[in-house]
Amino acid sequence: MQIHKIIRGVLNLMILKIKLRNFIIIVFVAVILISLFIYDESNSFYKSAYTVSATDKKYIKYVEFNVPYTLMDAAMKYDIKSYDTNMHFNWIELISYLAAKYGGNFTKYKSKHLDDLVAKLKAGKTMEELTNKMKYYSYYLEAYTAVLGGFLGEFEIEVPVKDAAEQKEWVKKYGLMAFSPVAKDYYYNHYDDFGDARSYGFKRRHLGNDLIGQVGIPIIAVEGGVVEALGWNKYGGWRIGIRSFDKKRYYYYAHLRKNFPYNKDLKEGSIVKAGDVIGYMGRTGYSNTENANNLTTPHLHFGIQLIFDESQKESNNEIWINVYNIVRLLSKNKSKTIKNMETKEYRRVYEIKY
Repeated sequence: MQIHKIIRGVLNLMILKIKLRNFIIIVFVAVILISLFIYDESNSFYKSAYTVSATDKKYIKYVEFNVPYTLMDAAMKYDIKSYDTNMHFNWIELISYLAAKYGGNFTKYKSKHLDDLVAKLKAGKTMEELTNKMKYYSYYLEAYTAVLGGFLGEFEIEVPVKDAAEQKEWVKKYGLMAFSPVAKDYYYNHYDDFGDARSYGFKRRHLGNDLIGQVGIPIIAVEGGVVEALGWNKYGGWRIGIRSFDKKRYYYYAHLRKNFPYNKDLKEGSIVKAGDVIGYMGRTGYSNTENANNLTTPHLHFGIQLIFDESQKESNNEIWINVYNIVRLLSKNKSKTIKNMETKEYRRVYEIKY
């Protein structure tokens, strides 16, 4: 009996070892398969981010813009402060480097990471050296240049003369030359509502940011460009679409005021400058009937579409980005306006030249 117990014990131990070994093998294989799946999913995303047109032109077809406000603000300050020095830091390159480093996951971002990057550049490293082995840096650089490419630059703007507020003078500047979509001295409220559900007409995602205010607030051209759309849309009500001069950004301003939605001089094909008054906040839309106020809350729907190829314009392949943090950034630069009591229109106070 004692021998039988010993034999059974040995056999049970051998079986246990075999099961344990098989379990380890199964876990090992599973880990490999999961890793390969994640790697493939990651790569398939970047592969799907590009497409090739019928003319063999490779272009981006997907962008998720989730850059934090704090990073944009800090990178912009590095850019502006270093301008016209021996070492100018391009804010879009700084942001793109960190995006490539995180794989687009900005939850990993810490301000120290940006400071460390700038320190490396100050120590003599070049962006080419630092990004040489970053497979997706070029993707982020192209995508983020399309988003932010018209925001910083050299320009001239009118400012009040010191101790003579009614007089103006032209001043050359480098910095933020894009404007908030809402004029200076007018209050609005907003939150990150990109992707929220909308049901009028059909179920769809909200592809912009709603800036909630009062009817009649002057609406400002964020960037200079050409008016491509102006008129009624049953979803957006009275709306304006402006294409940037580099043709990469299409700015969409919707739900404008009933009866008096636009600057009266505007028409399709008109050229506007950043900071111009283009229209007025309202609550039109959600109706087949033109000029209907069907929205309960006055607000501006503001959106940006990215266009890398003309086939993406007015199609099922449109790229709309989350502009919530962009609106926060642009609040640093607001266009002051004044009302013409005869025409009841508003116009900008300080002109700008690029």
